[in-house]
Amino acid sequence: MDAHITASRQQTVLAMLLLEANQVVPVGRLIDAVWEDAPPATAKGQIQICISTIRRALGQAGLGDRIVTSPAGYLIRVADGELDLRAFNDLLAEGRAAVREHRLEAAASAFRRALSLHQGEPLSGVEGRLVRAAAARLAERRLVAAEEYLELELRLGRHRELVDELMALVTEYPLRERLWHQLMTALYRSGRQADALAAYQSARQASVDDLGLEPSESLRSLERAILTGNADPALAADVAPAEVEESLIPAPRMTPAAVPDFTGHRELVDELCDFLRRPGTRADSDAVPVVTITGRGGVGKTTLAVHLAHALAGDFPDGQLFVQLGGGRGNGDGLAQILDRFLRALNIPGSAVPEGLEARAATFRSRVAGSRVLVVLDDAVDERQVRALLPGASTCGVIVTSRRRLAGVPGSRLVEVGVLDERHAVELLARMVGEERVAAEPTEAQRLVQLCGRLPLALRIAAARLIARPHWTVSQLTSRLADESRRLDELAHGGLDVRTSITFSYEALDHDAQCLLRRLGLLDAQDFQGWVAAPLLGVELTAATDALDILVDARLVDVVGGSGAATRYRLHDLVRVYARERLGADEGAGERLDALNRFLGAWLFLVESGHRALYGGDYTVIHGAASRWELPERLVQELLQDPLSWFESERVAAVAAVGLASRAGIADYCWDLAITMVAFFESRSYLDDWRSTHELALHTAQQAGDRRGEAVMLYSLGALNIVEQRFGDASSRLMLALSMFERIGEAHGRSLALRHLAFLDRVRGDLDSAWRRYQEALSVLRPLGDRAAEAHILTGMASTRLEAGDWERAAEMLEEALRTATAANSTRVHAMVLHRLGELRLDNGDLAQAEEELVKALKLVQEGRDRAGEAHVLHGLGMLRLRQGLHHRAAATLDHGYAIASRNGDRLATARFCLALARLHRAQRQYPSAMEWASQAITLFDQLQASSGRVVAHELLEQIRQEAA
Repeated sequence: MDAHITASRQQTVLAMLLLEANQVVPVGRLIDAVWEDAPPATAKGQIQICISTIRRALGQAGLGDRIVTSPAGYLIRVADGELDLRAFNDLLAEGRAAVREHRLEAAASAFRRALSLHQGEPLSGVEGRLVRAAAARLAERRLVAAEEYLELELRLGRHRELVDELMALVTEYPLRERLWHQLMTALYRSGRQADALAAYQSARQASVDDLGLEPSESLRSLERAILTGNADPALAADVAPAEVEESLIPAPRMTPAAVPDFTGHRELVDELCDFLRRPGTRADSDAVPVVTITGRGGVGKTTLAVHLAHALAGDFPDGQLFVQLGGGRGNGDGLAQILDRFLRALNIPGSAVPEGLEARAATFRSRVAGSRVLVVLDDAVDERQVRALLPGASTCGVIVTSRRRLAGVPGSRLVEVGVLDERHAVELLARMVGEERVAAEPTEAQRLVQLCGRLPLALRIAAARLIARPHWTVSQLTSRLADESRRLDELAHGGLDVRTSITFSYEALDHDAQCLLRRLGLLDAQDFQGWVAAPLLGVELTAATDALDILVDARLVDVVGGSGAATRYRLHDLVRVYARERLGADEGAGERLDALNRFLGAWLFLVESGHRALYGGDYTVIHGAASRWELPERLVQELLQDPLSWFESERVAAVAAVGLASRAGIADYCWDLAITMVAFFESRSYLDDWRSTHELALHTAQQAGDRRGEAVMLYSLGALNIVEQRFGDASSRLMLALSMFERIGEAHGRSLALRHLAFLDRVRGDLDSAWRRYQEALSVLRPLGDRAAEAHILTGMASTRLEAGDWERAAEMLEEALRTATAANSTRVHAMVLHRLGELRLDNGDLAQAEEELVKALKLVQEGRDRAGEAHVLHGLGMLRLRQGLHHRAAATLDHGYAIASRNGDRLATARFCLALARLHRAQRQYPSAMEWASQAITLFDQLQASSGRVVAHELLEQIRQEAA
């Protein structure tokens, strides 16, 4: 490729593109290459200008449009033979292939042609740190190729012809031990033993002077062989080419056979192959490229590593070394033995292998220096193991697998491998047992991969069992796996065993981590926050967090999101089954119950704290005598900075805790947790959770004979029925709860039940009964100190007076309610009272004061993200805008509130919005739509059996009809 590019910036951009020809180079990398650490704000635009200029120059040179723009960056297209770097790489690959096939003359010819392509310094005159780093790598690669070529010429017996060239090279590169080794060999074979020994002294002097180090063991061994005359046969003079070829040992290929049914990870495989196959040409790395594949046991780390090694066989022609490190069973002596195997595989005689780990590691690095060798270190336990076995040359590559995240491996690219997604899991199953078998039972196949947790090891075991039993259907196996108590027994076959795989990780844990894993099996929720470890272990938070971190490092617990105190963790399904097995086997019933009580006590403590943060205190809720397990104040403050957001993330786990208490028969925790969560359920309209937790807790309390818990659940279910506008069911449950509260002497519960029954009286239009019940509730409640509930009752009483036309008394009661809410420090209740006060001002015609109260209320509910409260306040504001004659603003406000009420499922609020919209459309003389809205209001009030609302809606509809006539 020949085009004249003279500008420095354009030369840099073109060089970066050509260094990675036919691959996309990100714009960010181009910017780094041109400006390094100080790019201007216009850098991206200037890169685009450079690309345009280069395109134009290439076109003028008759090379066509070679540059492709992509969302990620730019790519330059280069065909075979057009780029000297590609030709160099191809000729090297050709030469190395010829070496493997024992065609040494052909290999030497290929290397000779490759080296002839280098004319002077690579990328001469092109500036920039990244480009110069790449140029240095190219120069290094050319020198490595020269060393390989000289080695071939020595094998071919041309030692005499090489002496002058080698002397020039060691003068230019005095620290290249391989060149000194070759020079000493050539001199010795040429009958110049004294010169060979003098060459060693020169090599030693250069190493000591410049590095402060003695030469490597390999070079010292060569000197000893020359001195003693007991030389290795490779030192013998005039070895004939034919003899060299006969004695040539093929490059080691220690990698196990690849699995034929490798599935998934296609993009990852391509990415990692690309990372490993281009050592020495990357502009951003000087270190040996290392890929560390990490993941839990059975996830397919080794399978992926072996697949990569086979895919890269042609890129590492000088050998592939493989060792199974045993996940921690290796020690220092074991590593020395591994290096002994590596060195022997690399054709170093046993007599030349030094003693000791450090000496062998140094000899290994020297032996593979400049070679293209791939090293696979399977199941490493720590960075120490890996570092001892790393090559030193960037021309090599390394693949490491480990259950731990080995973040301290130099130059490592850390890759997390998880379980397969469902599609690839089913695909793997089909490739093993046959597509016809899977296609015959697709639903059962999907169920099977889920029961196996999409873990490749478990899938392979399940497939092996199906293959061994061709008369089985897939459903037969899934029915056996569905029994959790037998699942791990079923997932064992032919030496493969999921339980054994997990046990290996489990037994490497310390006592606390083992205990925590077992007790995490108690949990039903799919994921959890880190604080649960403390009550499960019964220790302080820091020690518990340390144990949890150990489980994460061992890949027995996964981090699935969040950070800090809000980090979320998860047990894989099969690990959870294993944890429950060990819990039942290793701990007694008393220990399990104690851990469960602490866990539920911590949940209750945290939910109570959340209720206080949301409501301003322990208001409108009845608690039992279950003990609390207190969490650190700092942690609670961090978690509950935004109580609604916290509950949003923990809702599923909190609901699961109620179910766990129910199954354990622990009634007091069960119903106390359920009632304490009501404020959260109500604020987000999680009515299904409200109902399911309370029905479960009601049954648990009844089974335990807990009359107080039963009454509290009946009361709260009645309150839920009011929210659902199922007023008949609400009345029945509340009357039953009231009766039970009276029998057991529960004054707080009695007052709360009376308050809700009074509201039902108001809905039915029985204002006298409502007033009496409100008065009774207030008299019972005031000595108990529940100021928020007291404010609720006063607001209800004010509404009763307002509906009776006694505005003055209603205003007095709302002012008292406002003072009570302020004393309670409850923002939600304060907003509710302000809303009712604003509506009263509106009815009195005091629009300015009404606006002030309603705007304050809206600010409070929006800050507290109280969606139900927001709908009610928007209704009041919409009616205010209508009274002000601001029809467009009224329409926008009412439409917004109507949408919120509808989403919340609040039919009573929705009916009130229909009524308000009917009034708005009537004021705008849009009579057909006004009648439609009024009719909708009537339908909803009828469904709710809300007689007072139905009467108002009928009257409005009749008025609209008369005006429209």
